This record gives sequence, C-alpha cells and structure tokens, in this order.
Amino acid sequence: MAKDGRPNVVLIVSDDHGLDLGCWGNPVIQTPNLDALAGEGVRFTNAFCTTASCSASRAVILTGLYNHAIGHYGHAHSYHHFSTFDNTRTLPVMLGQAGYRTAHIGKLHVVPESTYRFDQFLQWNPRSAVEMADKCWNFIADKDPRPFFLYWCSTDPHRSGLAQDLPLTPDRFGNRPEGYPGVKTIEYDPKKVIVPPFLPDTPECRAELAQYCQSVSRLDQGVGRVIQILRETGRHENTLIIYISDNGIAFPEAKTTVYDAGLKLPCIVKLPGRRAANRTGDALITWADLTPTILDFADATPKDAAFHGRSFRSAIEQEHASGWDEIYASHTFHEVTMYYPMRVVRTRKHKFIWNIAHGLSFPFASDLWMGPTWQSLKRHGLDKFGQRPVEAYLHRPKFELYDLEADPFEVRNLADRPEHAALVQDFCDKLKRFQQQTKDPWIVKWTHE
Repeated sequence: MAKDGRPNVVLIVSDDHGLDLGCWGNPVIQTPNLDALAGEGVRFTNAFCTTASCSASRAVILTGLYNHAIGHYGHAHSYHHFSTFDNTRTLPVMLGQAGYRTAHIGKLHVVPESTYRFDQFLQWNPRSAVEMADKCWNFIADKDPRPFFLYWCSTDPHRSGLAQDLPLTPDRFGNRPEGYPGVKTIEYDPKKVIVPPFLPDTPECRAELAQYCQSVSRLDQGVGRVIQILRETGRHENTLIIYISDNGIAFPEAKTTVYDAGLKLPCIVKLPGRRAANRTGDALITWADLTPTILDFADATPKDAAFHGRSFRSAIEQEHASGWDEIYASHTFHEVTMYYPMRVVRTRKHKFIWNIAHGLSFPFASDLWMGPTWQSLKRHGLDKFGQRPVEAYLHRPKFELYDLEADPFEVRNLADRPEHAALVQDFCDKLKRFQQQTKDPWIVKWTHE
C-alpha cells in the first residue's frame, strides 16, 4: 500500500477489442482472466469511446478532452502527423505532479511525448502480452512508498497485415505459427465463431473472426499475468484496475464509424479493496470521463482543472446511476486521407448522427478495405454488409436518427420522417451546445454550408 493510502492505478487499454468476452455473453471466445476481473469488480454495460480511431481515442483517454479541442484529429504516426497541442495537460503529468510514479508500456500512439510524459517508458513487443506484463514486474514491485500509475497497452487484437497465407487469406491479427512466450495458443474453428449481426456471415469473415478471437485470447493471458503480478507483489488489494479498448473491432461497420459497433466497448473497473464485486452498471459513460475519474480516485485533480468528461466514481457502485443518460461522440479523421467528420449525441433510446461531410463517400481505412471480409461481398454477390445495405454504408445522408430500442443495429434511419422533425431539431440544438462547450471548430458548418 502507498504510504499516503492513495490507490495504485493500472489502466489497461487493448487495441480494437469489441464486446467479445465471455462475461459479455460470447459463449465461444475464451477470456477467463477478463471474466475473472469482471467478477471482482463492475462491468459497465453502456461505455463508449468518443471516436473509433486508435490515436484520436487515446488522446481522449489521457486528457479527458474531446480530440477536436486539442488538435488530435486522427492518427499521430507517419505522414498523418496529428498531434496534441503542447499546452494540453495529460493524465500521467497530472498524476506525476500529485506524487505518483508513472510508467507506460506498449502502444502509446499519441504525441508529443513531452506532453504525454511518463517517468518510465518500458519497451517490449506489444503483441507478446505475457512478456509485456513481466516487463512491468520491477516497476510494480518497487519499494518506493509513492503510489504508481501503470498504463499498459497491448497491440492485440489489432489487425497486423502479416502474410495472408491461411485458407481464405484472413489477416492474422498478430498471431504467428511459433506463438509467443508464456502464451497458450488458443485457436478457433471459423465454423463455430459468433458472427455479430453487423458483419456478413461469409466464410472469409468467419476466418478473420477466428484469427481475431485468437488474438483476444492472447491479450487475455497478458491481462491475467498483470493481475497475477499485482497479487504476487502485494499490490492488488490497493490497486484500481480499469480495462477498456480504444475503439471497436477492426472490421467495416465498426472501427472508424460512429455506430455502436465502433463506439460501444468493454469497461471493467476493479475498485481498491473488496467492494462492488461481480456487478454491472448501466450509466452511459465515455472515455472522456476516464481521466477525471482516475484523478478523483487519486485525489489528484488540479484545482483549476477543466475537462469535457466528469468523474463517474460515484456511479461505479450503482446499478442504475441517475444523471448518466446521454453521451456525445466526435470523429473527424482516421488516416489523414479519411476526412469524414461526424458528431453524435446518444441517449438510452436514440442515436443521432450529423454527417458533416455527407456529400462525400464514406472513406475506408486501407486495412479494412483490403481485408477479405469486405472484399468477399463482391465474390458472394452481396448488397448488404451485415444488416446494412452497402450503398447506405458508402453514401450517408446529412442526418441519421435511430431508435435503439426497436433498431439496435442502427439500420432504419428515421431522420427524414415528418413525425420526428421536432426530435431532429432537438438533437441538432444539443449538438450545437456541445460544440460550443467543447470549442469544436466544425461548429461553423451549421452556418457556412
């Protein structure tokens, strides 16, 4: 236990992991360690990223601010070159200033490093989940009396672009024939995987889902090893553990979109001590709420702090917390060539999307377009991707309105129906207020076009 009684914090972020866990009802995938973590804590059933793009989402996670307000509009790496404003205050820096020792391992994908500053940047293959956990042993076991913050970020189950030499040529999702040290390779039969309704049930899609599930199971073993190390070092009892994914599964209809398949994600919170075991909470929370929540637990919120999110600490032990019934999302880029700004307001019943660049075709991430799941449509003569017509996926109207209770997969757009005109106007007004409050540059599109 830290000398001052404050909890340690371990924030685990996976890469492109959707709601594919045993504890979320998938009967095929093997995730015993994440299921056990959910059994120790709280599983949030309405948790959302604010943009379904790796780099931009991670900027939100580590700042509590929407990415459109801090300049991190899309990917940071290579020629995309999006970067957080230098004067942005970030979670590791604020925790460090409050007396925490901090370390990061795995995928960071935000810049500049001086803004996202950690005491230690631990280096290891972010696909080798168990080895990556072991690399954190010395940091976790350190006798330093200060509490610690560990930001542990696997690259699984992101697509890998490795040689597609398997039947039906699926992406390998980081899997390799020789496996990884300390990991039991768990392979999946494509015929037995669960195909979610937003994906097409084709042999190619099933082959890719089998590889994806294998990658998730490797990730799960790394998470299990992190938790085992916390126990072995006597740190588990006084550690806040949060597990999330940065965005949805790396398939069309999910990643880079603002449909629920891209935004609605796992969130598991294990509290310090022995509280709130094996519970669920239905509060609508977003990744903009993570930094304020962690700072709240750490008693480290700067007096002049201003976040777009808010702490959900008080909602963790409530199954039905009041005042958590509406969230907002903001997507602008994925790759720099993928300009397609969308703003979203979502309630428990409705999803409203403003496609700001609706005159353009919806742009594809290169790996999703090249993947055999999308390419299989033409081969099989399909005009739908899952339940959505391909034409509706590629060419979108200015507004989309969905009744999530009657239409959970967001297929029947109600925005143009006269009986919903007042509701559309109400959501437009909500979006404008949201954009004003978060200093969204794209607010000018309401009047300039």
